[in-house]
Amino acid sequence: MEETIDLREYFSIIKKRSKIIVIITLIAMLVSAAVSFFMLSPVYETNTTLIVNRSEAVQDQNMTNDEYTVSQKLATTYGEIIKSRTVLDEVIDELKLDMTYSQLASMVSVSPVGDTQIINIKVQDTNPTKAMNIANAIPKVFTKEVKRITKANGAEVVDKAVLPQNPIKPNKVMNVAIATVLGVMIGLFLVFVLEYMDTKMKKPEDITKHLDLPILGVIPKEDIA
Repeated sequence: MEETIDLREYFSIIKKRSKIIVIITLIAMLVSAAVSFFMLSPVYETNTTLIVNRSEAVQDQNMTNDEYTVSQKLATTYGEIIKSRTVLDEVIDELKLDMTYSQLASMVSVSPVGDTQIINIKVQDTNPTKAMNIANAIPKVFTKEVKRITKANGAEVVDKAVLPQNPIKPNKVMNVAIATVLGVMIGLFLVFVLEYMDTKMKKPEDITKHLDLPILGVIPKEDIA
């Protein structure tokens, strides 16, 4: 019975100060919508994939388990070479990009595809055409540089990058939804803090509850003409 009374009190507190919750939630939603729709630039992503070739020394031999493991490790090694200053600086020069190595490196991510010899190169940019051009230029530069650095056969392009049609972020609907939930949570927290700090006795039951004193009587409030 006590739990039911407590729940009713909680709902009563929320109902009494519901305006605060509504106002804070609306503010959070409006701020999130303004930032997502008008301040954040859309980011586009495209990708290209490469397959790692074996070195010339083992090219004509049968693929053993050890050689397959080496090829997988080469995929990881090649990933580091792709993001090296040597490769990306040449991409910048070739495409005449107005950015530094660090800026381009932050746009590029490289990862092996599962337990295969395939490398996936992703490029993100606010300009979809630029992202596609960078993603297609990296394999050309990389193949030339990896032959020079490792004396290997390099890598072959599996899929070229295509022009992305839709941005991957910001997710405007998701941002507003998260802001709404956070607004409700902040509003509830503030409501209960205000209620906790309010120590006024407003009902006869408050005397019994907080002071543990019996109520002998209640004087009704009357308007005196």
